[in-house]
Amino acid sequence: MSASAGKGLLAVRRAQRRGDVDAAGVSHDEIAQIVLETLGSMKGAAMKAGQLLSYIDLPMDEQMSQRYHGVLAQLQDSAVQSDPDTIAEVLRAEYGAPPEQVFTEWDPKPFAVASIGQVHRARLSDGSPVAVKVQHPGVAESTLADLANLELLIPLVRLLNRRLEPAPLLDEVRARLDEELDYQTEARYHQAFAERYAGHPFVRVPRVHHEWCRPRVLVTDYVDGRSFSEVAADADPATRDRYGEIIFRFVFGSLYRFRVFNADPHPGNYLFPGDGTVVFIDFGSCKAFSTTDRERLHAVHAAVRNDDGERLRTAMRDAGLLADGFDGDFDVVRRWFRLMHRPMATDQPFTYTGGYAREVAGASMDPEQGYVETLRQLQMPASYLMLNRIQFGLTSLLARMEPTACWGDILYELSEHAEPATDLGRREQAFMAASPHRA
Repeated sequence: MSASAGKGLLAVRRAQRRGDVDAAGVSHDEIAQIVLETLGSMKGAAMKAGQLLSYIDLPMDEQMSQRYHGVLAQLQDSAVQSDPDTIAEVLRAEYGAPPEQVFTEWDPKPFAVASIGQVHRARLSDGSPVAVKVQHPGVAESTLADLANLELLIPLVRLLNRRLEPAPLLDEVRARLDEELDYQTEARYHQAFAERYAGHPFVRVPRVHHEWCRPRVLVTDYVDGRSFSEVAADADPATRDRYGEIIFRFVFGSLYRFRVFNADPHPGNYLFPGDGTVVFIDFGSCKAFSTTDRERLHAVHAAVRNDDGERLRTAMRDAGLLADGFDGDFDVVRRWFRLMHRPMATDQPFTYTGGYAREVAGASMDPEQGYVETLRQLQMPASYLMLNRIQFGLTSLLARMEPTACWGDILYELSEHAEPATDLGRREQAFMAASPHRA
């Protein structure tokens, strides 16, 4: 942490104890800068938390939200990279040879840097251009220290909104980090998605080169494309509608058709080649569901869509979300689910917006909105934990794109194997009919 960030953090803590930000002489822009400096010098858990905060919508007014996102968005592109010699040491340890001998071509300068690793361009002996993701050396060992550093964010986050409950966001980061440190596990999940979407008309998943993968090295086909931020900033409405629907279909189609789920809806995990397709990358946080879990989840979605309180109560009990001894106001639970599923609980067009994303975050984290105390009485089975990212991550992600669609009809198509609801659904129909992986 820099000296200026350290002094700023002390000032923020003093201001929090007094309940007075202005008395510390620290503006909200300066607070965001302190978070950026504090986390920007770290790898692993703390950086991951900052990247999550950089695109998750929090319950605050739109102008303030944009100010924080504008500063923290730099975390998506400014993670501290490992120097070429250090990365070469990792590759030598994994392959027994330096990168120049392992690959026909090797670019020592990474084209992408994230909290856990960085990605280099290379070429295999058969001429294939590849993306080589190499884990930062020591990142696994520093995870425990980084997890402790996450606590530094709590006073800062509470300054954004004194009623905010930051613990669920930080717990989510903790729970997922261990899974993202083993690149061979990621390679297996990546392969599972690549096989299921091979030949798909508008979803692309780069091929994995398993013979080149190691515990700290992941090698996949290199794909070029525009970033999520670029497309969200200047694409026309029809294009944003298309891309938003593709991302939505990928998330829920994977769950309902293949029983697999990628739980990291991060802006850096999508590429847009310009041909109408979306390339999905980074499968470090995934989950395979049992048929029973998928059916129970579908029962919850169906009850919410039909606004059937009794069916929702039964479905939640079957799914392990509602204890037999629950004595809270179930109408609060029903209204919260309706809010979370508002885009999908109607057959009318709905536009994802920042306002809706903040409403979702506020209902889930702001006690004064009347949901939090009741929601704390609910249960969360381990098998459903990763679905929490839809609640915040996917909603905030789509809010950046602002797509419009009849999301309820699309979800019904995917979950009930119904007739296609859109042109994209009709294009996908023939592919799915021939898929050997449908579960």
